[in-house]
Amino acid sequence: MNAIIAEESVVRGWTAGFWAGLGAMVADVVFFVLALAGIVAIIDQYPAVRPILYVAGGLLMCYFAVGAIEEARSAASFTDGGRGESKGFRKTFVLALTNPYQIGFWLTVGVGLLQSGSLDVFSHVPGAGAVLEGALVVQTGSPALLLGFFGGIGLWIVAYPAALVAAGRRVDAFAPIVAALSAVVLAGFGLLFLVVGTLGVL
Repeated sequence: MNAIIAEESVVRGWTAGFWAGLGAMVADVVFFVLALAGIVAIIDQYPAVRPILYVAGGLLMCYFAVGAIEEARSAASFTDGGRGESKGFRKTFVLALTNPYQIGFWLTVGVGLLQSGSLDVFSHVPGAGAVLEGALVVQTGSPALLLGFFGGIGLWIVAYPAALVAAGRRVDAFAPIVAALSAVVLAGFGLLFLVVGTLGVL
């Protein structure tokens, strides 16, 4: 998601980067509503669905990586390649909906955030659980926690594109480099997802 937000920000400006981030956030809201309704848990009952999601997500990432490569070639300077219509919102929204990691989050941590109780955050961190256990206990199921969660995402999708835009204005060559790195990240994770998905199907 961050690779697409970065690409949109440096090629088309802050607004496009923000909309790309908003696409991922809207997908999280969809998962939140589905988790609230208990529908997300259904996916966990069908193990064959996950490999299919990995393959679908991998194909989408590879497809978007090709677009990012074209953007990197056309963007000679900051926002130079931004003449076309931004598709960042659709890209991140679709990727988020087919992202097994995001679905896994809502099946585990996300569902835990909705249920009343408490969550010892550091107890789940490998290697640090015994040392930091009890240092950060969060009350789950509260509206304040959920507002903070989505507020944090909102802050990120505003600040991250703004930081990239500010850096890009100082260094004109920054835009093609970020677009190229975004393509590499998308292609890398796309291939990884394809391998994991294919192995899961076999």
